[in-house]
Parts: sequence; structure tokens; C-alpha cells
Amino acid sequence: MFVHGLASILHADLDAFYASVEQRDNPELRGRPVFVGGGVVLAASYEAKARGVRTPMNGNEARRLCPEGVFVSPRMEAYSAASKDVFDIFHDTTPMVEGISIDEAFLEVGGLGKISGNPQQIAQRLRARVASEVGLNITVGVARTKFLAKVASGVAKPNGLLIVDPDRELEFLRPLEVERLWGVGKVTAEKLHDVDLHTVGEVADLPLDTLIGMVGVAAGRKLHALAHNRDPRPVTARKRRSSIGSQRAMGRGPKSQSDIDGILRSIVDRVTHRLRQGERVGRTVVLRFRFDDFTRATRSHTLSTPTSDTELILGACDALLSSMSSTIKEKGLTLLGLSITNLSSADAVQLALPFADGTSLDDALDDVRERFGSSAINRATNVHRDEGFSVPMLPDPPS
Repeated sequence: MFVHGLASILHADLDAFYASVEQRDNPELRGRPVFVGGGVVLAASYEAKARGVRTPMNGNEARRLCPEGVFVSPRMEAYSAASKDVFDIFHDTTPMVEGISIDEAFLEVGGLGKISGNPQQIAQRLRARVASEVGLNITVGVARTKFLAKVASGVAKPNGLLIVDPDRELEFLRPLEVERLWGVGKVTAEKLHDVDLHTVGEVADLPLDTLIGMVGVAAGRKLHALAHNRDPRPVTARKRRSSIGSQRAMGRGPKSQSDIDGILRSIVDRVTHRLRQGERVGRTVVLRFRFDDFTRATRSHTLSTPTSDTELILGACDALLSSMSSTIKEKGLTLLGLSITNLSSADAVQLALPFADGTSLDDALDDVRERFGSSAINRATNVHRDEGFSVPMLPDPPS
């Protein structure tokens, strides 16, 4: 429930999440600059960020900036487990939890005054629980709108709590740099800086038509509204996932077709395993590409019937990948992602023909992975191959 006039929206954001999990689990890394990744820095500890290391940065550049930094290989299962533990605390705090990513969420606490205290008390208790029960630091921003709560958590980092009084919202917001506005990336920031606009207040003072003329209709209206803290969106508790996917960052440099094929097969194996774990099937296969010049592309194909069958989905992926072969050859590929959408329950479709003992190949492989870990079985083409780094999904909400 949204309570008008009350700063009741929390934006909770784990600090340097991947790197913090590594430091939590390995005492020798605490207080030291840590990079998670290899060819590309996926995450950096605050000690590394203080030396100028950012994500996604080339590993060689990170080593140049911070030669004493420690590179560690990503452990996605550990990050997923830590995220689930934190989201369990979120859901124990309020039923109104809107996950944004594996390490951040919005929480609406405006209706909990009589049972849990005011938003500040709730935020303090949440931070203490995450620290004591999960062993991680989390920053929380509290405000009347989702936008301002996220800005507040960004200002409060690391390991902070910042509450924006509803009577002082614009006083807080106006002096901040324009980059704090959602949608202001490098290109938009340069356009604003070129006309001597550097703060949110300076953007807010522009007539809407002038701003639209500078950055376009959609972006202009959005920035104008946010600069005045107009954000009517409520916190929406997550419904059952509408898509299931995974992606892998591969770094820069040349990659053979066999390298890309191997990465794709690994992603397909991972996603279809997740589909079957969640007893879901899907019809639409979506491949996402990011190239060396940072441009992106998306290709999709809708199957005739929903499925979680690995080979059927792999066949669709191969066709989509083939359609992008000339672009990949021209631009180079740095990230490959797969999502399955148009999901439905697995019991809505006819099951695949099983083996003689009643077990399908996919079921047999799933059983091995469940018993011995996701890396227990792999395609022969991927043995000894660097497959890049996958990004874990949001934990499922409680049933």
C-alpha cells in the first residue's frame, strides 16, 4: 500500500555484491582490492573502486590501475545462495517486495507502522539482519518515491542509510549531478554538459519543450518528471517469473565460431535446466547480443508449442545465431544472452517421450546436476574452454 506524504519506500542495495561475497567467504581477501572475473571485471570491491577500477573493465586495464588487486573466479552458485538469503529477509520484512536484480529491491513498508515500527526503524532492523544473518553490508535509501529512494541509496553508499524527508525532497535532489537521473548515461550527460547543465536543479528549471528539443520526446518528459521527483509508480510485488534466462560476458578479442557455439550450448543447458526446475515451459526464444562497439541486438523465434526440451530450444538458438553471423564477424561479440518467454506450467503440455526406464535424457542430466552440482557434467565441446561468466537470476518469491 502506498501512503501519500510518507517516506515509506525502501531501496535496498547490497554493496559490491559479488566481491563482498568473496571477501566474506575468504578472510584473506578482506580489506584488499578484489576483482571478480578474468578477461573482464564483473565486480570490484570498494578497495578496488578507490583505485579507479570499474565494471565492465578489461582485466589488463584493472591490473594496470591496481597491480596489487586480487582476481578471483566468479562463483555464481554462491552469489545466488547469498541473494536468496537476503531476499528471504526482504520477504520476512514486508510482503511488498519488488526485486530489481539479484542484489537490490524496492520494499513498501508504509502499512506496517503498528506491527513493525516506522520506515527508519524497519530499515535499521533490515540492515542489521542482513549483516548478522548473511554477513554482508547493505545500503538502504528511504523516500516517498521509488526514484528518490534509489537515488538516496546511491548517495548513502557504501553501508549507509539515508532517509529523504518528504518536506525536503527537492532540497536534497536539486544539487545532485545530472547523472543521478534515471536514463542519463554517458551520451545524454554529454548533451546536457554541452549546454552547461550539470545539476538536477538546472534540468528542473528548463521548460519541458526545451528539454524535449535536446534529448527527444520520451527522454525529455521522463527527465523533466524525475527532476521534479514525479514518480507515481508503486512498489509491485513480483509475480511468477515471466521469463527465464542467462547471459555470459565473453570479454573482447577474437572468438571462433566454435567458441561461440560452445558458449551458446552452455547457456541453453543452463536455461533449460532452470525451466525444468521451475516446472515451466516456454514458446518464445530470445537471443541478445552485445558487440565490441557496445551496440546491442535482439533476435527471437516463437515455437509452435511450449517446451523445455534442450535440443528443440538449441535448434532455434542455432538458427538465430546463424542469422547474426555476418554482424558478429564484423563487430565482434562481447556478450551473448538467452531468454525464454511466453512461459506456462509444464503440466500444460504433453511430456517428451521417455527412455525405456521412464526417464528422459534431460531428466537424467538434471538428476546428475542436482546430485553433484551444475559443473558435474558438461558437453565435450566445452571441456577446457573458457565459457565466459554467467549472471544469476533473481531468487523466486516465496510461494
